[in-house]
Amino acid sequence: MFDWSIQRYAVYALAAAALFGVSTPFAKVLVGTTSPWLLAALLYLGSGIGLTLFRWALRRFGCGSAVAAEAELTRGDLPWLAGAIIAGGIAAPVLLMWGLSHSPAANTALLLNLESLFTTLIAVVMFAEAVSARIWWGALLMFVAAALLGLDPALTLGLSPGALAVLAACGFWALDNNLTRRISNADPVVIAAIKGLVAGGVNLALAWQFDPSVPALGAVAGALALGAVSYGASLVLFIHALRHLGAARTAAHWSTAPFLGAGASLLLLGEPLTGTFILASGLMLGATWLVLSEQHEHEHTHERLAHSHRHTHDAHHQHAHRGDEGPEPHSHHHEHEPMTHGHAHLPDLHHRHGH
Repeated sequence: MFDWSIQRYAVYALAAAALFGVSTPFAKVLVGTTSPWLLAALLYLGSGIGLTLFRWALRRFGCGSAVAAEAELTRGDLPWLAGAIIAGGIAAPVLLMWGLSHSPAANTALLLNLESLFTTLIAVVMFAEAVSARIWWGALLMFVAAALLGLDPALTLGLSPGALAVLAACGFWALDNNLTRRISNADPVVIAAIKGLVAGGVNLALAWQFDPSVPALGAVAGALALGAVSYGASLVLFIHALRHLGAARTAAHWSTAPFLGAGASLLLLGEPLTGTFILASGLMLGATWLVLSEQHEHEHTHERLAHSHRHTHDAHHQHAHRGDEGPEPHSHHHEHEPMTHGHAHLPDLHHRHGH
């Protein structure tokens, strides 16, 4: 039984996975026209440029209220944002590209599926996120399903330097997920745009150091457009999910991306439907059901908290107003008084308590 009052935000995570996953067949077409590293840089840049233009269009065409409803990044958010960009936008892609050049592609594809498990581990160990046994089992089942999907019978795993680099890349992306969760109360469009522009610019400079060739204009435009949708819009939805679900649950839903990408390849590239894909998809659905059907309800205490984020006046937001905050939903600095009660919840902005 799904409690959609709290699980509805899983739709954001699944939509983010879908947008990213369906980029696979398009990226396969583009990867033949440019180097993988340069393609990654263009995808990140497309994300940053696309979201910057989107936010400008909202203001230009009279939708400023939608922008104002989200909280701005604060000075205290900047170290977390910088860490997320360095870990997930710079270090991870560099390690992945090096790992790809020193390890078979099949090994890399298999090891990349560990990102979700690493995200959950970091969420628990470093950030004390509450994770139930269902989430662990869901993450593990999703990894097994993804491993089946990319399994190569001739694959020989080993802790080679290339494999270790790929594992490190997964660790940095997992750290990125958890650091981004710390600032998910701020405007997701701004966060994703900054990450895209900075990471894209740095990776573009690094890519040109190794391969200064310039791809065709059509390939560049295609990569930028794909990045705007499958990286930019996807990341905005992902950050929304982080705000309401926490890092571990968002990562579990995100793990559906390889299956959605494989399904898109079946439809768009005419790739064959295999029994392995059917079995892996069944395991994926089982893992998704485990996460969606989680029930977490107990009496808990909210400590005094002051912050700013998009909100409406629900049971957790009974604060005073000056009168100039604008219509709901809106964003402004507000304080939460201590409160003890019990209800179903997930580790969102207001439920990061101990257990």
